[in-house]
Amino acid sequence: MKKTLVIASSLALAVSLGACKKQAEAPAPTPSATMMSGNMANMPMASTMQHGMAVGTVTAIDAAKGTITLEHGPMSGLGWPGMTMGFTAKPDMLKGIAKGDRVSFEIDWDGKAGSVTSIRRAQ
Repeated sequence: MKKTLVIASSLALAVSLGACKKQAEAPAPTPSATMMSGNMANMPMASTMQHGMAVGTVTAIDAAKGTITLEHGPMSGLGWPGMTMGFTAKPDMLKGIAKGDRVSFEIDWDGKAGSVTSIRRAQ
């Protein structure tokens, strides 16, 4: 009986290991001249850049880090409701803008983050 148990266990182990057999992975494609041309015009982009415009109030600003937080109304072009959000901005764009200022601004939105492309004090 002990011999039968050992044989049965060995067979079960062999079947289990055979069922777990990993298939060989396909090799990575070899880079070709067209893949390495540097022309990204035909490359698919992660998401389409969108443009939005709104009026809001500056709630925080860090020109050294190039960030600004705006409490804004509805964002035309993106269909967003009013909210408070942080955006990146080139430090020279933020010169003359201070916390509490009411501003008109435009952003480019890549689906993950927004970058201020234009900002000026609102009348």
